Amino acid sequence: MRIVTLVISAVALMPGVTVPNAIAGFIEDSKANLPLRNFYINTDNRSGDGFSKQEEWGQGFILNYDSGYTEGPVGFGLSTLGLLGIRLDGGGKAGSPASGRQPGTVFPLDNDGRAVHQFGSLGVTGRAKISDTELRYGTLQPKNPVVIYNDARLLPMTYQGGQISSTDIDDLSLTGGVLTHTKGRNSTDMRGMSIAGANGSGPTSRSSNRFYFAGGDYTLMKDMTLSYYYGELDNFYRQNYIGLAHNLKIVSGNLKSDIRIFISDADGKNGSAAGRSAGYVSTGYYGNNRTKGEVDNNVYSGQLTWSSGGHSVSSGYQWLTGKSDFPYLNRGDGEGTSTWLITDAQLLKFSRAGERTWLARYAYNFADAGLKGLNLSILYLNADNIDTGNGRKGEWERDIALSYTIPEGILNGLGISVKNATMRSALPDTSRKGSAGQRDQDETRVTVSYTLPLL
Repeated sequence: MRIVTLVISAVALMPGVTVPNAIAGFIEDSKANLPLRNFYINTDNRSGDGFSKQEEWGQGFILNYDSGYTEGPVGFGLSTLGLLGIRLDGGGKAGSPASGRQPGTVFPLDNDGRAVHQFGSLGVTGRAKISDTELRYGTLQPKNPVVIYNDARLLPMTYQGGQISSTDIDDLSLTGGVLTHTKGRNSTDMRGMSIAGANGSGPTSRSSNRFYFAGGDYTLMKDMTLSYYYGELDNFYRQNYIGLAHNLKIVSGNLKSDIRIFISDADGKNGSAAGRSAGYVSTGYYGNNRTKGEVDNNVYSGQLTWSSGGHSVSSGYQWLTGKSDFPYLNRGDGEGTSTWLITDAQLLKFSRAGERTWLARYAYNFADAGLKGLNLSILYLNADNIDTGNGRKGEWERDIALSYTIPEGILNGLGISVKNATMRSALPDTSRKGSAGQRDQDETRVTVSYTLPLL
């Protein structure tokens, strides 16, 4: 409510603007909807000791409300994001071998180790706009190369902070901001941010409450866009991103080129021996069987996508250099998020030190065959050269996704998607001296979704 009060107060203090007239646009241009999401996940661990399966099922409600803007030289607005997840199947009891299944991937855990019956939160965002420049403060869901929220479970994750974006300059979009906390996709609490190696909930875990980001996209010509972004997690890492996307129209379709480069190095305590001794470390391979140390990573990748009619075929290659894994934002409890890597797949990200990955993807939109709303995609990734104390290792993953959205009629917009992934790794099942651990997995996700318009 503090943000709401600030918005009304700011409008009231503007010269020549009366509250009733100014608020008119705020109310009249409001929009609201309620996405409904029924989500099931089954992760089957095919190797190693411990529990064999994670399985959960729930119903999610996502309330989106966006006001219009008040009148005047500065327009003020308000957004809210209400999240509620209800357990349909909690997947057993954590730490109980007898259950065979383990919860915790969709729902928070109660004190008895079982998934809670429900969880939720309410996020509020204040907005101010001048021309095509907008300031947001409160609950955020950023999506750019250096920070991207995850929406691959029942409810999406969110961040807390401030963000400014602008499209006032022709052909140029700019954004920047500061994030202070994050709320996970299966959590109700705000936590600091961290990276793999330092995250967790133990006494040696470390996190930060400052992530700075800035960058933009510039349209060099009609079909070519150049991107640059900078991200910095205080006391952990600094990251520069350069991207180039180009679309070439050819007789038989379109050829898209996508080049992405990340340059990451240490920041603050991670850059000093004393800071790393205190726990500000990254995962990777640093020789002599050491798997934690300083952020030192570069990522180079390129992908070509040819599309014609309903068909789309992609091929790409990515290689990592440096001693550390690719650094990206994690919650302090270790929960993962998404990355801008071309190899960010259903189960793996293919982001380990030294890793080299090639990928191939095929997708088909069945609208060309008379089945509007039906889509299929198949993705295969194969990697080698992962640096470990036991030699260089490899891993691979295959993803299949099939989705259908009813295109018309009384159930227009009702959608169902099925995603299946298989992953196998030459890394040991559990972490060992000189090597990270990785269990082989098969996973299926089923999502049924429908959005109810409210305003």
